[in-house]
Amino acid sequence: MIQLVNFYSNLKAHFMKLHTFGFIAFLAISNATAMPAGGHGHDPKFGGVVVETKAGDLEIVAKPDVLVIYVSDHGKPMKLDGAKAKVTLLNGTEKSVADLIPAGDKLEAKGAFKVTKGTKGIAVLTLAGKPPTTARFVVK
Repeated sequence: MIQLVNFYSNLKAHFMKLHTFGFIAFLAISNATAMPAGGHGHDPKFGGVVVETKAGDLEIVAKPDVLVIYVSDHGKPMKLDGAKAKVTLLNGTEKSVADLIPAGDKLEAKGAFKVTKGTKGIAVLTLAGKPPTTARFVVK
């Protein structure tokens, strides 16, 4: 009788381990396929790269003559009074930094920037009264 109880206890322990592992695997797979890749289901409206952050959705447009960040909350443009941003562009070992300031419904910096397909970037956005948020992106 004791052997039978031990057998069922061991069987139950193995089943729970398998059940837990299966559930964790299911979560990992479902999280990986829940949203389309590349913008988590958000299409760029201005030809940039969309990045979701705690501060909102950022669409970062990087061109050789201008850097622009559009900030929205579920598709609605956010007020940018008192906002500021800094974008760091990385091309191999070359690094350049630009400060962006509000320009209507976006943050913008005009100048000459080395931007090509594959340029990596880091944008740090600070909205008035909120902590800074960081977004990493790659120019397509």
